[in-house]
Amino acid sequence: MNISSSQVSSRRSRRTGVAAIGVSICLGATLAACGSSNGSSSSSASGGGGKVGVSLILKTLSNPYFVSMEKDAKTQAAKDNVSLTVAAGNTDGDTQTQITAIDNAISRGDKGILITTNGDAVNAALNRAKQAGLFVIALDTAPNPAGVANITYATDNEQAGKLDGQYAAAALNGKPAVIAMLDLFNNQVVSVDINRDHGFLEGMGIDPGSKTENGKEAKSGKYTGGKGGSYTIACHQPTQGAIDGGRTAMENCLSANPNINVVYAINEPAGEGAYNALKAAGKEKNVAIYAIDGSCAGLKNVTSGEFAADAVQYPGKMAALGVDSIAKLARGGSKPSVTGGKSFYDTGTALAAAKPLGGLTVQSPSQAASACWGN
Repeated sequence: MNISSSQVSSRRSRRTGVAAIGVSICLGATLAACGSSNGSSSSSASGGGGKVGVSLILKTLSNPYFVSMEKDAKTQAAKDNVSLTVAAGNTDGDTQTQITAIDNAISRGDKGILITTNGDAVNAALNRAKQAGLFVIALDTAPNPAGVANITYATDNEQAGKLDGQYAAAALNGKPAVIAMLDLFNNQVVSVDINRDHGFLEGMGIDPGSKTENGKEAKSGKYTGGKGGSYTIACHQPTQGAIDGGRTAMENCLSANPNINVVYAINEPAGEGAYNALKAAGKEKNVAIYAIDGSCAGLKNVTSGEFAADAVQYPGKMAALGVDSIAKLARGGSKPSVTGGKSFYDTGTALAAAKPLGGLTVQSPSQAASACWGN
């Protein structure tokens, strides 16, 4: 999901999907020192009764979303007798470090790669891995094109955005909507960015105007979700999925239109930054923020009222399933298959909100917290 990035300044910075930005714990120019304590080698990568070598290559390891992937992948690896090597970009958008990790996996003789890609520049390396016989599973976001991976394990990001949009429309109860769209980027096309943005608009009953780009919807008109009403798009601003980016984006949006009452945020860090800007402007009580992630900290923000709702995801489940799939495949099992009617394996999503609204299926923050990630 990613490109140029700002540093995330809060201990609660977290994904994107989509994706918060930060410095990886892997500071070297190569990833050889980034392995898990289990280590990995050509001799341990064999199938049969021995250990199966798997590489988990993440966007960063400063983001709790991806840390939860690492944690659950290691737990599953111990169960499946897998030698897991973990690597990560130094920042969100760092493709070169990921390419090095992919080449290392090929050299080790790993059986598979799990990856949350930092951009299309990794595609050639992933194709080399597949040609070398490694099974490639994309986590969280499909690569572009999706066929670069053998399969993707992910949330239906369009559905996650749609759940937020449906709730926003119902909560407005027919009132005019002045909407700030806080996206991931404005200088590149990334599927998670498009899917969540478009899903939110679709949930509100607004035509996105394009299947491949953000910001192509009519800037004013009628939304048809809930009881329906008029809407104005105040802005589309990039956040890089970070708290600081969310705050700057929200400040820019308020400058463009101080009457904003609905905020779509690509992820929780962007939503948190938006809240900080609104609070500084004395407007936080009159604006509803809709986020996507489902971290434990984000659900607390739903309880406190900082977020009106949060579409929850299960990143650890993606990684654990990926490890298990490669382990089974390496030992003679069948290849994993996509969810019926979709182009990927859907690991699920749900909407958490402090209060239910008629006709919508909503989890309370405490219910959603039973499967949350992070602290």
